[in-house]
Amino acid sequence: MEHLERDVVVIGAGPSGLSAAYELNKAGKSVAVLEARDRVGGRTWTDVMDGATIEIGGQWISPDQTGLYSLINELGIETFERYKEGKSVYLTEEGEAIAYEGADFPVAESTVAEMDKLVKLMNELAADMDPDKPWEHPQAEELDKISFHHFLRQHCTDELACNNVGLFIAGGMLTKPAHTFSALQAVLMASSAGSFDNLVDEDFILDRRIVGSMQGVSKAMAERLGEDIVFLNNPVLKLEWSEDAVVAHGSSITVSAKKVVLAVPPNLYSRISYVPALPRKQQITHQHQSMGLVIKVHAVYETPFWRNEGLSGTCFGPNSLVQELYDNTYIGEETGTLVGFISDLNADAMWELDEEQRRAAILKAMAAYLGEKALEPKVFYLSDFAAEEWTRGAYATSYDLGGLHRFGPAQNENVGPIYFSSSDLAGEGFQHVDGAVRMGRRSAARIIAALDGTTYDQSYDGVATLTAGKDKVNA
Repeated sequence: MEHLERDVVVIGAGPSGLSAAYELNKAGKSVAVLEARDRVGGRTWTDVMDGATIEIGGQWISPDQTGLYSLINELGIETFERYKEGKSVYLTEEGEAIAYEGADFPVAESTVAEMDKLVKLMNELAADMDPDKPWEHPQAEELDKISFHHFLRQHCTDELACNNVGLFIAGGMLTKPAHTFSALQAVLMASSAGSFDNLVDEDFILDRRIVGSMQGVSKAMAERLGEDIVFLNNPVLKLEWSEDAVVAHGSSITVSAKKVVLAVPPNLYSRISYVPALPRKQQITHQHQSMGLVIKVHAVYETPFWRNEGLSGTCFGPNSLVQELYDNTYIGEETGTLVGFISDLNADAMWELDEEQRRAAILKAMAAYLGEKALEPKVFYLSDFAAEEWTRGAYATSYDLGGLHRFGPAQNENVGPIYFSSSDLAGEGFQHVDGAVRMGRRSAARIIAALDGTTYDQSYDGVATLTAGKDKVNA
């Protein structure tokens, strides 16, 4: 067993943990990063299948994700635009595929009006929220007592309008049925993106992609930190701590440090044995945060055939097995890649089928949008982060009904030398890599202030780097 002594030990080499380590290292603090997997990137992960680039995990970057943009600019990483040309397709409840242009779904004018009313209401509620402190919203307690499903129907009697609007947060973001999380959690999702308008605008929220893939951002940080800082295949299952020190026990490395950044999703906090145990408040808080469930479908074809038919590849069907579909062809590749999403209850149903039945059902659902050509991909792959031992769900954790107002105020409080950092705990950028970067930088700033005996700037939002230097300082 190798033993290291550092100023800070970081548990988890995803975007948040590596952002924290990167900033701490640039500030001259000695760091070690212990990662359970055999790779960096956490919930961002890329592979190449039959010549096609497949982003198994998170991948998109939107204009408001300024923390992530500042990081990739510092790392010299470029982006490219998601393919958006042509008409989108909307699948009705009766199974009719309608090609359309513009922002509105091709539904009755009365339904569009009701959808606009709900979006306006969500925008107004989000405008009154500080995403860092959603529990301080003027209507926080009231909104946290009602499910998003029932909230929508409280304000609208058009069931299709409710389903269409609910799609963007329930299936599209939190990947849980809308009756399982509160309206307050839904408002946080909108507030974290700037507005509900941004969430329902796929050309905004899914604006661009990373050259080299989103996992490449973590790889670039890990490369700059070096092998003497980032240690893979080292799950931390025991953490000893006192008010001024920690000892993190990895599988082959033990690190003694003054502070620790716990940069894993909250549903994994319980994988660690804490000596002594965490305070009751922190233990209970994170027990009420759970992952959603989503299947990310990747289908690669010889060519992006939908483009020749004047279609963008963007498809929506709130009652479909595959609720969303997008052209996900990587820059410079001649093949055509579609990515689709199957969420919550539908994902449950798919995992009950055998592999052949599952493939047939999913491709049939995709063909309902784009025709029979969608039935014959040369690559068919399903991302299943729920089966990943060190993730166990997707895309992120959210609170049970009533949990955000009750437990949220404690989620970012450090316990002695233990600091919690992940996109799941972010305000702006919640659930996105941008939030992970912001949280990593903010955790680093808090620790630097504590180690240096200075005052932490409470207004720091994690957008700008703490230290301009790019070179590795020390281990």
